[in-house]
Parts: sequence; C-alpha cells; structure tokens
Amino acid sequence: MLSSIPTARTLTNSFASFFHRNPPILTPIHQRVSVTFCSGALDFDDEPQGEEDVFSGGRRRTNYTGVRLEESVEELKSGKIRLDTWISTRINGISRARVQSSIRSGLVSVNNRVTVKASHMVRHGDKVECTISELQPLKAEGEDIALDIVYEDEHVLVVNKPAHMVVHPAPGNTTGTLVNGILHHCSLPTPSFQDQELLSDSDDLDDIELDEPFINQTDSKDFSFGTNETSVRPGIVHRLDKGTSGLLVVAKDEHSHAHLSQQFKQHTIQRIYVSLTCGVPSPASGRVDIPIGRDLTNRIRMVADTGPTKCGKSRYAASRVVEILAGGGSALVEWKLETGRTHQIRAHAKYLGIPLMGDEVYGGTKNMALARLHPKNPSSLHGQLSQIVSKLDRPCLHALTLGFTHPCTGEKMQFSCLPPVDFAELLTGLRNIST
Repeated sequence: MLSSIPTARTLTNSFASFFHRNPPILTPIHQRVSVTFCSGALDFDDEPQGEEDVFSGGRRRTNYTGVRLEESVEELKSGKIRLDTWISTRINGISRARVQSSIRSGLVSVNNRVTVKASHMVRHGDKVECTISELQPLKAEGEDIALDIVYEDEHVLVVNKPAHMVVHPAPGNTTGTLVNGILHHCSLPTPSFQDQELLSDSDDLDDIELDEPFINQTDSKDFSFGTNETSVRPGIVHRLDKGTSGLLVVAKDEHSHAHLSQQFKQHTIQRIYVSLTCGVPSPASGRVDIPIGRDLTNRIRMVADTGPTKCGKSRYAASRVVEILAGGGSALVEWKLETGRTHQIRAHAKYLGIPLMGDEVYGGTKNMALARLHPKNPSSLHGQLSQIVSKLDRPCLHALTLGFTHPCTGEKMQFSCLPPVDFAELLTGLRNIST
C-alpha cells in the first residue's frame, strides 16, 4: 500500500525553519515547471549518428565502437601534443579514457608504427591511424551500503543520494555506487552491462549530472540492470552528479522504468534544486534560454554558446533567490527544471556569473567564493569567512524536491528532503555572517 504524501503546504511549513524566509515554492505536480537549456551536443534520446558525423565539428555519436580515424596532424601552436589528447579532439564527444583504452589495446599507429603510449607526442605532419576499441561489459556486484530510502513499494524506490556517491558503475568507479547498494537492497543477481560514453568530471568517466532518462547507448534500448530476470530489472531513470546530493527515483521493473522515462520525456516530472552561489544573481529571479555545448578546450565541462552557430534543443532555466547571505556575497538560490542536460544548473550558474560554491569545474573555487564575500563584509569577518569557505569540498547543489505520477497507481507523488549536514552548516555560517 502506498504511503500518504504530504501536501505542498505541509512541506513548505516544515521547511520554513531551515530556509528562514522565502522557502522554496513546492508547485503541485500537475503544473508544469519551466526550465531548460539548449545544447550543441547530441541528446541521449536522439538517434545515434553515422560515422561521418562523429569527427571534429559534427554531432556527438552514442556508440564509438569501430570508429576509424585516419588523419595527419595539422600545424600546432605548441609544436606538439599528446596522442590521446589529439585523438579526443578529432572525434567529437569521445572520452579521453576511451581513447587511452584503444591506444593500450594496440589499435593506434603513428606513421605506420603501433604505439601503446597515450602520452606519445605527435607533431605537424604525423599520420595517425586509430580504431576505437569495443566497450567491455562492466559487472556490478551488490554491496551492503546504507541507503537513505525515502519511499519504496514493489514498483519504485525514491532515494536520498548523499554527496560524493557515484550513481552508476563506470571504469574507475565499479564499487560503492548507488547501483551497487540497490542491487543488494533488492536482492538481485549480479548484472553486466555496457559502459557508457558520457561527459564526466575526470578522464576515467567518473560521473555526470543527467536529469534525462538514461538510455543504454550501446543498443539504444532502455537502460536496466542486464539480468535475465525480465520481471525484476530496476533501472536508473535519471542521475545526479557525484557531488550533488538529493532525491532520485529508481524503477524496480520494466513497466515502471518505461513509464517514468516517458514522464521525463514529456517534462511532467517535478524537480526543484537549491544551491549556494558565489555572489547574488541579478535579477533575483528569471528565465534563461542559452544554448550550451561541450567546451572544446575542456571536455569535462559544458559552456554557454551565444554565437551565431548555436544549435540543439532549447532548454530554459528558471531560478529564484530564496535568501541573500553574507551581505550579498552569496545567495541561497532555488532552481526549477523541466528538462535536464549534463551539468545544466552548474553551467547556467556560471553563465549568470554566480558559480556554485565549491564547483571547481565551473569556477566556484574557494578563492572565487572569498573574492565575492570579502568586499561585502568588514575585514574583521574575513578570518571567519575563510574558515567557512575552507570546508567546501563539492558543488553546493541539492535535489530538494521530486514529484512524479506513480507508474502503476496513477497517484501524484511528491517528496522533499532537506540538504545534508555539510550544506546546512555552510548555510548557517553564512547566515551568522549576515547577522
């Protein structure tokens, strides 16, 4: 039997003490929540593109196995460049880790000589031949990991993911993930599945923030743990970045997975995030329609594309200042999402000039936080501010509210969960500065 769900009014009242003023507006689930971004990269619900599209300047492919590159190195500003770096810039969207694996497998030659060193330096005129290796199946073992389960029935599971936990196994993160914990919790057999080509926070495909249905890019079928038990196949319907805390819904059977994925596709899922930012956005609330794509100089990052060649699906982002902190050096900001994109909120915040505190990838470094805080506060408080900021070890972003239609009962479900201790302590410290 499904548990009763608190109303938006009840949730707002319970959160008032945490947010002090202007608590997040918990919109009834039947109302559409606007937010989106535009991306120049291929979305995961798009069809895989042909080989001719994957090279530099083309659209991002979803399956790189067997892709061949035969090309001579053009003139370089620096005179030379690492082999793995050069190849990853020539095949659009591929991870450097995938290129390195292909090199180590003996599938890359320079001037007709096989090289297995990813760090091999190539120069102008060198002829490079490369074949991308096949993805190796990953196995996920169930692990007895403590999970903060907010809600569970026979069809779905809602989990409050802690910061620093990777959602899905990948090379370099095969244990300790949310998937490992769910396998154990649900007493499921060990599955195997293909690794994914996704944007990550490191060269070994660490993790991403992807609030869209997670598609198995190897065969374009719905992702699920690849057991032979078709009646018991839980699936990750959406994901959060490793550093992001908060709510996710997991499907425990194929019907629920398909139904929830469709809700994401139709943008009827309700998602509200809160963050702490370096500085205060101006205006205090609004919507942004800015195309984003991968940063050509740093593939682990997305970047706003405001030039004449912008492309991709339009996604809007809506933000609202809940509370101004530390004299205007920071803010508690609410974000509402309709559709999702890799690192969408983080890229959005950077574009607005208010990177998330602790987000090293998008400019929210400790130095940046102090640069925004110090001018707004007297020098007598600078030492205290430095102590507060020194505790930053992840982007201050939390998935606060998640709402969806139950895939089997049709009931409107809505869940909210306060930010974890590290976020709360930082918020309290900044509030103390304000007073």
